[in-house]
Amino acid sequence: MPLVRVDVIQGRTPEQLRALSQGIHSAIVAEYKIPERDYFHILTEHPQGQIIAQDAGLGFERTPDVVMIQIFTQGGRSQGDKQSLFAAVASRLQALGIAGEDVFLGYVENTASDWSFGFGRAQYVTGELAVPKK
Repeated sequence: MPLVRVDVIQGRTPEQLRALSQGIHSAIVAEYKIPERDYFHILTEHPQGQIIAQDAGLGFERTPDVVMIQIFTQGGRSQGDKQSLFAAVASRLQALGIAGEDVFLGYVENTASDWSFGFGRAQYVTGELAVPKK
């Protein structure tokens, strides 16, 4: 059920973008035990200069390979679960050659009533979908 938005600078191949998305998804599946087909990603490429990602004062430099990730999901997971997810995403992207300093992740929580998967209905509210267990 997580909705994942990924923003990168233009220049990656379609295969690299697919691998990037799959790496993030496989981390979410492994850490949160969601179904494999619970896969909703939006990948957006931007021209050079349209992503600004500094270090927040941590003392490192990012490269043009920066990957900005937003994960929108239902609330209720522990801080430990979130930290494990962040580490799993970074590890999978590192396996693709993306350095840890180039992985920026924002995590946004909401409730079951905030989702519609089509037809103008909130399927978790109507009972068409079971509310995922945390």
